[in-house]
Amino acid sequence: MASFLEIADDEKGYDLEHFCVPRHYENDLEKVIIPHGLIMDRTERLARDIIQDMGGHHIVALCVLKGGYKFFADLLDYIKALNQNSDKSVPLTVDFIRVKSYCNDKSTNSVKVIGGDELSSLSGKNVLIVEDIVETGRTMQTLLSLLSECNPKMVKVVSLLVKRTPRSSGYRPDYIGFEVPDSFLVGYALDYNEYFRDLSHICILNDQAKEKYKV
Repeated sequence: MASFLEIADDEKGYDLEHFCVPRHYENDLEKVIIPHGLIMDRTERLARDIIQDMGGHHIVALCVLKGGYKFFADLLDYIKALNQNSDKSVPLTVDFIRVKSYCNDKSTNSVKVIGGDELSSLSGKNVLIVEDIVETGRTMQTLLSLLSECNPKMVKVVSLLVKRTPRSSGYRPDYIGFEVPDSFLVGYALDYNEYFRDLSHICILNDQAKEKYKV
């Protein structure tokens, strides 16, 4: 089973006043639950684990947009640094896919994959899927099913967050940054209707904000 840092359900988090939070979001957040520095340290360790397991193989790093772009960029920066300073190195190319399954704060029962017609290029390749958060797991299972039809050589999944939720299908990624409570999280490119991607820390969204930014 993948190792991870557990954020407990009763985690008190950190008061917003202790961090640099954009002024336009100050009234929308309950607390900081994962500070940016902790995200970066954990991402560096994930990069090391990926190099250890997959070093020596040519890897296609597949970024799941939009929420995964920040984690993807930082993870690849750490892998690049390790490539330059360790005995094992990973030749990397990158690709992008967009997956949509949310409306407001509710997961829909349908998963829309944008760019799925290009997955055939991954045939015979070693693929590392980079995701921001796994909640029910059904979105990732759908993507993995689509990928399997293209016959990649190997597929691994790294997710910054995995949410503890009774709605989970039981799916777990190969690499996990943090296991988090069943709260609506924003920041570090995780959004609510496209807002909060410009927030450095991962925070819990308050109920008033859900109404404020509802579409």
